[in-house]
Amino acid sequence: MIKKSITLSLLLVFSVSAIIKADEGMWLPLLLKQLNEPDLKKNGLKLSVEDIYNINKSCLKDAIVHFNGGCTAEVISDKGLILTNHHCGYGFIQAHSSVQNDLLSKGFWAMSQEEELPNPGITATFIIRMEDVTSKVLAGVSLSLSEENREQKIKAAIDSLQKQAVAGTRYEAFIRPFYYGNEYYLFITETFKDVRLVGAPPSSIGKFADVTDNWVWPRHTADFSVFRIYANKDNHPAEYSKDNVPYKPKYVIPITLKGVEKDDFTMVYGFPGKTTEYLTSFGVDVIMNQSDPDKVKIRESRLGIMDAHMQQSDQVRIQYAAKYSTLANYYKKWMGEINGLKKGNAMQQKKAFEMAFLAKLSENEDANKVYGRLLPEFEQKYAGFKSLSKQRDYYAEAILGIEQITYALGFTEVIEALNNGKNIADFQKNIDRLKISAEGFFKNYDKETDQEIAVALLQLYYKNIPKEQQPAIFRTIEKNYKGDFEAYVKSIYAKSIFVSLDNVNAMLNHLNKNYKKVKKDPIYQLMLSCSSYYNANVRSQYTAADYQINQLNRIYMKGMMELIPTKKYYPDANSTLRLAYGKVEGYYPRDAVYYNYYTTFAGLMEKEDSTSKEFYVEPKLKQLFEKKDYGRYADKSGELRIAFCASNHTTGGNSGSPVLNDVGELIGTNFDRDWEGTMSDILYDPKQVRNIILDIRYTLFIIDKFAGAGYLLNEMKITTN
Repeated sequence: MIKKSITLSLLLVFSVSAIIKADEGMWLPLLLKQLNEPDLKKNGLKLSVEDIYNINKSCLKDAIVHFNGGCTAEVISDKGLILTNHHCGYGFIQAHSSVQNDLLSKGFWAMSQEEELPNPGITATFIIRMEDVTSKVLAGVSLSLSEENREQKIKAAIDSLQKQAVAGTRYEAFIRPFYYGNEYYLFITETFKDVRLVGAPPSSIGKFADVTDNWVWPRHTADFSVFRIYANKDNHPAEYSKDNVPYKPKYVIPITLKGVEKDDFTMVYGFPGKTTEYLTSFGVDVIMNQSDPDKVKIRESRLGIMDAHMQQSDQVRIQYAAKYSTLANYYKKWMGEINGLKKGNAMQQKKAFEMAFLAKLSENEDANKVYGRLLPEFEQKYAGFKSLSKQRDYYAEAILGIEQITYALGFTEVIEALNNGKNIADFQKNIDRLKISAEGFFKNYDKETDQEIAVALLQLYYKNIPKEQQPAIFRTIEKNYKGDFEAYVKSIYAKSIFVSLDNVNAMLNHLNKNYKKVKKDPIYQLMLSCSSYYNANVRSQYTAADYQINQLNRIYMKGMMELIPTKKYYPDANSTLRLAYGKVEGYYPRDAVYYNYYTTFAGLMEKEDSTSKEFYVEPKLKQLFEKKDYGRYADKSGELRIAFCASNHTTGGNSGSPVLNDVGELIGTNFDRDWEGTMSDILYDPKQVRNIILDIRYTLFIIDKFAGAGYLLNEMKITTN
């Protein structure tokens, strides 16, 4: 019976592997020729892989931008114009907005380069080259080394290689582990720091259907914004200066108005953030049945309070717009991930693969000696990890979800140093830094909103974390306030200096004298109790447990690749440059329901609701629809398409990534995934996973017909063939 079970498990896992080879994977451009060229050609690619990645001549990689470390953008003009998502530029648009000049609501378009808006702190990074340095990093690393010595040896090698790689150049370098540290790759980068806002549609267009349609197909959202990279006179990176000039790129992605049809080849080139495709069933269990549900519950409470206050005040709406959007994004993603993992039988699939792994071990005595205890060890480690993971999630989402706690946390280094009688180097610089951060914090802060959130989140923490694992402050609330969190929060917010900019600045002016008074501040006391408990009882223990699990993952990954080589393994995403490829296609989200692969302007108008901010349609946009004034951006039937979906494997970080056709022309901008496919960070299902793409024709239509900024199109390489 056991033998039959193992045989069935093997059949299942190998059939799954065969499906995976179609569209799954986030592939390193450096290895495309070695791993993917035949499959790329079979799926329809007409370019050579050297046109995608090449260090000897300009190519597509030279137009792919890591946008501010968290999104992707693409170069679309020879004057440094870059295109990304509206939600990637949202925080910068918000920073330029006020009640009097609400760029979020009305949009923004610079009608000349002089009108483009600088954005301090924003970065645009290009990959110069990448290199497999596994043999150099792991030189001298033997099985006899302890994990501590192993890590020390690897770190020393990485530090040395990074310095050597960029010595005497203006470039930067970093090395990242792949396959849980079984391989290492070096990346040489060039980062530009003068990036200016050129244009963004109003939120009613760039965030149309906002939270309701987020992570959902069909979509009608023009999720794009336009920036420009500036350089010094030598075309090198430089801090912002009026003397800087538009960057001259090595490569510009051509744009086509041809559009796409079903089954067309597509590829996404960008910087996916993080995936964990090779987790064991024990890891999936923690995510699906504990971590995701806990985080959803906490964010749901926080978002509900934010939304109520934003509805009541335009000032609060602007202050909290970017915060709300950021929170809502992964709140909904986690909900979809839970559903997708359950619907896709993730636990059963992972267990089937583990059975196949065990079956292979039973046939190989030497391998069994190395890998035979792995799965029982995983089970043991995760048993202790679950409690630590829950405490960490509640600390990060509930405790640090209270803005005053997070803000007060930024003062601890200076105050605790003063309290311990230590001399603080550059004391005045620290004070000046805190004063600058205070301006930014209170610009986007509302006391009443945060106070109500504090009540709700402290209650959630109190109810869901065992008492023996709670900070001492919760016993004080029980004793002095009889567990009345509303009374407690009202009291501390009324007495604290941290809720007022004037009080904070006054405190900072005399901090070296009144730091003892600050230590007694009730919000500071709340923060200190929570953070001290977490640091003493959770942080290091969680880190150690996570580290031990990752050690096992490294060995398990090596074992999988050795014992089940028929599966094509791609490295998990880690914010490095990757290529994904697939087909334009719709899907069946549930029984008897089919979603077409594209949406239209007519579909947007069907969603119009003048009573809802989410489904409001700008009068000018409505007028263009009524006149069918689509210009050259309509498809062959005269419809204006807005978005389409395809089977490319994407994740967070791919936001803003260029979506390219078989000859490397820009056909759209990646901006989302379907809700049914959000589990693809852990488990890819080719029947359900779709990336959502803004059709480039709708982007150009908004720039040209709606915004009247058609002059920007003159910079672009646009073809109709």
